[in-house]
Amino acid sequence: MAAKTHFSFLLLLVLFQLFNSGRGQLQLNYYAKSCPKAEEIIKQQVIDLYYEHGNTAVSWLRNLFHDCIVKSCDASLLLETVVGVESEKDSSRSFGMRNFKYVNKIKAAVEKECPLTVSCADIVALSARDGIVMLKGPHIDLKTGRKDSKMSYSNMVEELVPQHNASLVNVLSRFNSIGIDTEATVALLGSHSVGRVHCVNLVERLYPTVDPTIDPEYAKYLKMRCPTPTPDPNGVLYSRNDRETTMILDNMYYSNVLKHKGLLIVDQELVSNPLTLPYVKKFAADNLYFHAQFSRGIRLLSENNPLTGDQGEVRKDCRFVNK
Repeated sequence: MAAKTHFSFLLLLVLFQLFNSGRGQLQLNYYAKSCPKAEEIIKQQVIDLYYEHGNTAVSWLRNLFHDCIVKSCDASLLLETVVGVESEKDSSRSFGMRNFKYVNKIKAAVEKECPLTVSCADIVALSARDGIVMLKGPHIDLKTGRKDSKMSYSNMVEELVPQHNASLVNVLSRFNSIGIDTEATVALLGSHSVGRVHCVNLVERLYPTVDPTIDPEYAKYLKMRCPTPTPDPNGVLYSRNDRETTMILDNMYYSNVLKHKGLLIVDQELVSNPLTLPYVKKFAADNLYFHAQFSRGIRLLSENNPLTGDQGEVRKDCRFVNK
């Protein structure tokens, strides 16, 4: 009887936490009545921007990660530094992020159709969804109904966003802490397939001696891309994670790390960790399965602790809280 009571208490606790996380209040087609064209407007903006500036699609995906991994999927990432607010974008963890100005373009198009209705947090989520499609990835049905934060969490970014040289154990722990399991985390790391790494974040694996876990021929290529141990952080000096299917979100990333051609430490540790190696092999062998798990990971990430209902607000301008 005591065991049954304990189980019931745990079940109620889990349900209580789920409800209070806001996940339970998100829904598909949240704007069906209040702004029925919202999702189509966002999609068209993402398509137009992609053909004008191809790298925007990658930016939308990275925005989702940086916004949702820090406390909540609430567009706190987009807030500018003003009196009383320090932007999360100013953190060293946001190094290399760009195209924020085009988020404002998407928001303006939505505001023209439905003023003060569609949140910036939902624009972050939906632009990532549509950007993934432009990168030849899967279409992912995402729930909406998030509200925007009224504050920045800049003081938490360094703690909550893994740094470029973080270990796989650290990354798995961070994702697990927000309800993303190991397989989904390995799938989300597949987003590195369309990314690039600045030499500033690579040279410690190349100088003064080459990391022995890097394929020797690949190391030669990387040293050609990053010829100095002290690269200019403002220079356009980088290497792509995937040279074979550039700007396509596919499973080539996993084939590369199996050949010891991972750029970051976390990439290469995927094949030396017995917990993650089976998933790497499975994804490398089956792109459809990778896309299915990647989709599941994106759903979990996009629903991390959202503000809903009367929490937060719908910003008029994604860069500033409403007056």
